[in-house]
Formats: sequence, C-alpha cells, structure tokens
Amino acid sequence: MDEMTQLRELRADAPVPDRADLAPGRKRLTDAIAGRSRRTLRLRADWRIASLGAVVAITAAALFVTQVVDTSDPRQSGPATVAGDLDLSSPAAALGRAADFLERQEVPPEPRADQWVYTREVDAASENAKALEEMPDEVANRLIPMFEPDQWVRYDDKAAENDESDTDYRTARESYRIAAALPDDPRALLAKLRETFPTGDGTNGETEQKDEHSFRAVGVMLESYPLPPDALARIYRALATIEGVGVTDHLIRDASGRQVIAVTRSRDANTRSEVLIDPVDYSYAGEREVVSRTHEVTAPDGIKSTTVHKRGDILIDIARTKAAVVDAKGQKP
Repeated sequence: MDEMTQLRELRADAPVPDRADLAPGRKRLTDAIAGRSRRTLRLRADWRIASLGAVVAITAAALFVTQVVDTSDPRQSGPATVAGDLDLSSPAAALGRAADFLERQEVPPEPRADQWVYTREVDAASENAKALEEMPDEVANRLIPMFEPDQWVRYDDKAAENDESDTDYRTARESYRIAAALPDDPRALLAKLRETFPTGDGTNGETEQKDEHSFRAVGVMLESYPLPPDALARIYRALATIEGVGVTDHLIRDASGRQVIAVTRSRDANTRSEVLIDPVDYSYAGEREVVSRTHEVTAPDGIKSTTVHKRGDILIDIARTKAAVVDAKGQKP
C-alpha cells in the first residue's frame, strides 16, 4: 500500500470539516509564515507559540498527519569523514571539538555591501502541506506550501537596518559585525546576545528565564549567515555553558535526510528545542522542536478542537541545506 493511500485511510471515518471552521486556523498559519523571509535573521520569543497554535488548529480540525521518523541508527552509518572524530559524550566535548576546528579556519573577507545572502531550507511541515494538496478539497482544504525554499536577502539592507519598529531584526551585515565583536568570555558573550535579541515582557512575547533566553538568542544568532568562523567558535563554546543544554549521543536525521548533531534544551515540560549542526564543517544546519512528553494541546480560541502530541513527535523540523554569499538576487552557487 502506498503512503498516500495510507494517509487517506488513516482517518477515513472522520467527518468532513466545514470550511468556515478551517479558515481561521489557516489564516493564523499563513499570517505566521508571512514574514518568513526575515526569519533567517530574527526570531521573537513568541513566534513559535503563534505558529504552533496555528498548525495545531488546522491539523486538529482537518486530519492528523503522522510524520515518518527514520529509525535507523546513525551511529552505524555516520559521515565517513568525521565518524571517527566525533565526540558526542557531552555538549562541552562536541561543541569544543567544533570550536577547535573553526578556530583553525581562515577568516574570509566580509561580504561587500552590494552582495546578497542566499539560503535554501527544507521544512518538513511544507512537505506535508504538499502531500495534502493531492487529497480531495473537502478533506484537506488545500494547505499551500508555507514558504519558498530559496531566499535572498541583501547583505547591506539600509532600510531594514534603520527600521526601529522591529527591535529583534538584524540585517546580515549587522549580525556579521555583532558576531565578530563578541567577547571570548562565555558569560559576557551570552549577556551580549540576550541584549541583542531581547525577551518579551508578557505583553509582546513570553517572558523567558536567563538560560532559556540565552539558548534562544544563540539559536537566532546561529541562523545568521555568514558568520566569521572564529566568532562561530566562540558562540559554540558559550552555548556549551548554558544550564540545561545537552547533546544527543548519536547523529539524528534532519528534514532533508542528512545526519546532523543535535544540541538540545528543554523548552518546557512537554517539548525540547534542538539546534542542528553539520558534523563535517560544523556550520548551522537547522532546528527542530520535539515532543518530550505526551500531552494534549487545545486549539486557539474560536476553534473547538484538541489534539494529542505524542512523545517523539516532531513539531518543527527545518533544515538549512545551502548558504552562500552571491552577487545578485536570484543567483545560486
């Protein structure tokens, strides 16, 4: 039996959802995704809350899509170039090894003001949306792909840099220079990143404790491209010092199927956040949100639905597969 047939039969007995019930959830989802081209370089503390709520609303109202998780043991087939060198026994060991490698790399020239930053991402949620497009209208209500995988942003974006309405956003040039100036001392470095990417006060985003705030701020900084390799090394050493940070003792598979290092920290009692790192060149490789405890989630106001998130379910799964500095928008390396 093919996968689409299994998907259709999974909830064949479920009542057909009314379009009016689905519309609010879809609008929340598309609104949350609308600013994604900027998300490469910023992430408000409340972004995940809004987007996850929208996804829950739609999946609960329409149908539940089970993500197929690769159950093979990556320890048996890790990248040959580094399999013998990886030390995933602790965050200090794994990130220290990454920092040592990066500190030996030559620092390339800063990009020119007229250049562009190109990134390509794979989003597992977008792949699910594409699969749902093949299903009947009355069942799936057609979730469109959430974002374009290829993105280009100006390295020197004066208009965005001078826009004071969004205090979290940093252009590629700003991020590069902030990273280059980060101190060696991990505590001072984390304090600088918390200042750069502030937490909410309860009205404009959730309030975070210091270590939670530090982990998120590091994650936002790591999404920036490019970063000087010596600066990336300092960030990794600081990341290893955050209370509650762990590392998965084996490589995991990201949304694109690659095997990557997962640096983890509990987000709350039910979920954990993961920063993904390429085990070959130690570049930023993406992010995941994974359910750590089975629990129920109630849809946002206006949608009467509850869904169950099971331990091991992946809520967010984004892989960065390419990143480069190019000379023009639309150009690919």
